[in-house]
Amino acid sequence: MTHIPIEDRIILALDVGNRQEALSIVDRFSSTIHIFKVGLELYVSEGPQVVKEIIRRGKGVFLDLKFHDIPNTVARAAIQATRLGVQMFNLHACGGMEMMKRTRDEVVEICLRENLPRPKMVAVTVLTSISNRQFREELGYQHGLRTHVRHLATMAKEAGLDGVVASGEEVKMLRDKLGPGFIIVTPGIRPAWMPPDEQKRRITPKDAVRAGADYLVIGRAVLGQKDPEKALELIRLEVLSA
Repeated sequence: MTHIPIEDRIILALDVGNRQEALSIVDRFSSTIHIFKVGLELYVSEGPQVVKEIIRRGKGVFLDLKFHDIPNTVARAAIQATRLGVQMFNLHACGGMEMMKRTRDEVVEICLRENLPRPKMVAVTVLTSISNRQFREELGYQHGLRTHVRHLATMAKEAGLDGVVASGEEVKMLRDKLGPGFIIVTPGIRPAWMPPDEQKRRITPKDAVRAGADYLVIGRAVLGQKDPEKALELIRLEVLSA
């Protein structure tokens, strides 16, 4: 696990549909959060402009669009994300080795050619909303979910990516398999005091950090609470205690 300051370790998800609300959240948590996640809803609604405005406020952006297409299309989209100035973006590992490697190589090339900071590139393994039962019965895989996650993560590392997105249930396995320095971003973070939701493979902040997660993506556990600042402080204390 890499050494990351607490301010950078928690990524706050801007799971809202408009620019005004998103920027209000950024300003509200500006003193304690350094990286904000822009996902599909906000990006489709507001486009790259909202990413630029967050960056202009001195904050990092994790662009969570989960690129998954033919290698040329994903590589070209990744170049545009790089030019936007995002700190991190993701793509689906199941797009294959060629897609991941070409994206990595072309991003590195454009950064050198245009003197741009290189974003972290992380591969999504299996969505946290997918249960073991769904993985086998609905998606039709014969092998286990953990085996699949390990295979995709190993392939991402071989492709030269910086890390993966994986649920808390797989973090320790991946850390043991892939070693220190390989980034693990963990969504589905739910403190023990939160009721269950659609995240099938969830984990507490403390357990995620102890297992070896570098970044924790948190949304409703903070913004869905009556007192978001208090919820964030409780989560920060959990992470520090780990």
